[in-house]
Amino acid sequence: MTHVLFWDIDGTLLTTARAGVFALEDAAREVCGASPDFQALHTAGLTDAEVAALAIETCGGEPSDNVVDAFLRAYERRLPDSLHRRKGQVMPGIVAVLDYLAGREDVTSLLLTGNTPGGAKAKLAHYGLDGYFDGGAFCVDTGGRDSIARRARELAEERLGELSDERLYVIGDTPHDIRAGKAIGVRTVAIGTGPISFDELRASEPWLALEQLPEPERFAELLGL
Repeated sequence: MTHVLFWDIDGTLLTTARAGVFALEDAAREVCGASPDFQALHTAGLTDAEVAALAIETCGGEPSDNVVDAFLRAYERRLPDSLHRRKGQVMPGIVAVLDYLAGREDVTSLLLTGNTPGGAKAKLAHYGLDGYFDGGAFCVDTGGRDSIARRARELAEERLGELSDERLYVIGDTPHDIRAGKAIGVRTVAIGTGPISFDELRASEPWLALEQLPEPERFAELLGL
């Protein structure tokens, strides 16, 4: 029986050390004529479209679908170069776990992320993680993370057939990820490697809460793989 692990990107798989802010600032200046102070905006766990809408509103604009889309396309164009401007990293233990899971025929790793497809591709390629995931669900419109989670489950079942809730896991570093997993009725794993305090993560009542990623065999044991 196949287990499917849906992975968040930012704060879970890697950190860009906020290098993406440079691309967001450039996109805001192109689309809005000005840039908000992204350091002051609460963006942890938001989808790229939600970040774009917040930036547009903060600049005094109307975040219509067309304006949000223009913002995201500008952001995607600038992101690859922006990633070189900060020294980000893959989160501790991620490569070891992904290598271990890739060697198992009963586990599939997919993405469930608020990044746009282009944004996710740029980040994974920059940090050398693009070979571990056979696609996933991304931010493709102004729908929230719950709608992305529903598309992720649909994708997995299109490929693998009907899957029981107990064999599906959403892994992320914010309460938004936990709520998305609960929205589709699957097991949720919170990892305290992002900007949210571990106490706040536990308060979102995930199925499993980890302060950091353990050794691969222990991780598999905790998940029941």
